[in-house]
Amino acid sequence: MALSDSDLSEIEKVLTAEDASGPVFAELRRRFPALSWTQCDASDVTEAPFRTYSTYDIHLLDTADHCAHITLDPASATGVILARRSA
Repeated sequence: MALSDSDLSEIEKVLTAEDASGPVFAELRRRFPALSWTQCDASDVTEAPFRTYSTYDIHLLDTADHCAHITLDPASATGVILARRSA
């Protein structure tokens, strides 16, 4: 599944909402069931994020080949890493 501009806008709305400290991960998984979602601490990811928000970084994951890797191309994204940044 490629991420469209509208998908990215919807993800941004969830991550920038007033209650973004709530069950964000569960909400994103509910809205995008075709994507693989991973949650971790931002310090666990060494690559530059695709996008950065106040509390979270998002990294796009491409699992199309034998090994999963982080990509900056939404058209290749099959998953998202939601990395929570420390306050």
